[in-house]
Amino acid sequence: MRRDVNNHIHTTYSFSPYTPALAVRKAKESGLAAAGIVDHDTVAGATEFIAEGKRIGLPVTVGFETRVYHAHTAIGNRRTNHPDQTDISYLTFHGVPHNRFDEVTEFLRPVREARGLRNRAMCERLGLDYERDVLPLSMHAKGGSVTERHILFALANGDYAELGRLKAEFQDYIPAGRDECPDIEAALAFADANGIITAYPYLGNVTVSVTGDKKAQEFEDLYLDELMEILHDIGIRAITYMPSRNTREQLLRLKALCDKYQMLQICGEDINSPSQPFVCEALRDPLFKNLYDSTWALIGHEAAVTRDVMGGYLHMSGTMEERIKALRGIV
Repeated sequence: MRRDVNNHIHTTYSFSPYTPALAVRKAKESGLAAAGIVDHDTVAGATEFIAEGKRIGLPVTVGFETRVYHAHTAIGNRRTNHPDQTDISYLTFHGVPHNRFDEVTEFLRPVREARGLRNRAMCERLGLDYERDVLPLSMHAKGGSVTERHILFALANGDYAELGRLKAEFQDYIPAGRDECPDIEAALAFADANGIITAYPYLGNVTVSVTGDKKAQEFEDLYLDELMEILHDIGIRAITYMPSRNTREQLLRLKALCDKYQMLQICGEDINSPSQPFVCEALRDPLFKNLYDSTWALIGHEAAVTRDVMGGYLHMSGTMEERIKALRGIV
């Protein structure tokens, strides 16, 4: 019986070698029981992802990822999950209703436009022509986003290994501005109004990188107890994490805090290069059984909010476990 799940697959609509349809097929070929699309700053690939999931019989979920500004909040200018800036964080948005894609697109349109201006400025520093060298590597013309990885991929002449090296050594990064990162309150209000579950992607301090792709750096672990309380109080209801990225000790601490604050836990192994496996074998540890349950609850939530935006996880009564159980019954 298939059990493996992954709710954080990037496609060509942000940065990935996989079109949405190909990502679904690769997910099923790899043995996934369910797959989720999470592109940066866009849901333009979602319709194709859903259609291919239906065609080949693989349950799918829809989400997106964007950066939010929080320097004015209790998080302040503390380092969270963004390696390059302390005033912004990544958030993921899960269980997007299938009839709200237009609303999400409009919400993210100014984000992509502002990001494009910053991309151009970085390309000028690097001696790249944005239209000639970078945009053709993206799905920009069809509503896709253009990321720093596209710029580095142009510099790397299409070599993924070289892209990784350049990313680790990138010196020409220009910080994202306020116009590119919605205030966290506005992002959470938009999600709540549209039945979308917001999640904070846990990164955790890196000493010796479990995956070998991160330099030693301190992130949330120094003040994780405080951070989790703040995230809960401002209205974030889920945490997403990668079992392969962190140590068992880090994740035991994180899971205990999630239980304390009744925060849904979502599996998110980001896929954006051909060398990354779709299946996370670390997920098979019994410690992470809850990530299977939450995936099926997420699928049930998405079906429920597509019928009625007030009908999903966010507006249900009961404990987190009771809501998960009820939503699993929809699938």
